[in-house]
Amino acid sequence: MVNPAYRGLERFDSLPIGVFDSGLGGLTVLRELHRQLPYESAVYFGDTARVPYGDRSEAELLQFVREIMTWMTQSGVKMVLMACNTSSATVLEQIQAEFPVPVLGIVLPGARAAARQGQRIGVIATPTTAASNAYRQAIAEANPAALVWQVGCPEFVPLIEQNRVSDPQTVSVVRQYIGPLIAKKIDTLVYGCTHYPYLEPVLRQLLSPLIRKIDPAVHMVAAAAKELDALGIRSSTTMSTSRFYVSGNVRQFQQGASGWLGYRPDTQQVVLPKTVFQT
Repeated sequence: MVNPAYRGLERFDSLPIGVFDSGLGGLTVLRELHRQLPYESAVYFGDTARVPYGDRSEAELLQFVREIMTWMTQSGVKMVLMACNTSSATVLEQIQAEFPVPVLGIVLPGARAAARQGQRIGVIATPTTAASNAYRQAIAEANPAALVWQVGCPEFVPLIEQNRVSDPQTVSVVRQYIGPLIAKKIDTLVYGCTHYPYLEPVLRQLLSPLIRKIDPAVHMVAAAAKELDALGIRSSTTMSTSRFYVSGNVRQFQQGASGWLGYRPDTQQVVLPKTVFQT
């Protein structure tokens, strides 16, 4: 659905795509957006004042995402990528019903990719995502014969946000969480949180090279490309920009983001609108 406020604009296709997450994790989606859709502009928001989302209640997540979506639509985006597995697993459908722009979640594209490639599938995720069973259900719908094991990993996001991926302690923490999945002889591992590709160097040390690794960000952006084409709003210009916003510390975000993006993003702090919704 197209935001009615944008109807009649001659260059609706040139409007940016919104991408949001609790912090740095959604940059893995933004990087894929740059790679697969280089002509698309983007508005990135990291809710760094409230990171992590992985142990939040559904009511908290709904309020947080409503505030972000209100700000995003006021900023004039043509589509929003919910680059947060926890939000996608719990509040996606309600948000899609409430806002007038297309909103894509990340769980379904990642689950479908895993179901195509594996039979013994492990999912590492935040506790809330794991408890939702969103990946297990989506994989079962695509491949009923697949076996799925999920592990909630509450320590991963804080380690990544604190830029501690290279710490020796991180290897020990990762080994603790993925040990049960290795014991199940998984053939496929799903990164059920957009932060987790940052752990790739550590996971490479601990996992057999025969285990397929699924980064849902890749498949989310591919789904977004199809949606843009279906709606006729893919950018037709070669000019693209990315703008970055956070709710918390700007300098801390820039420091973490620069290692992933390859440049230090110009970033602004914003105060989200406190919107009251009728329930």
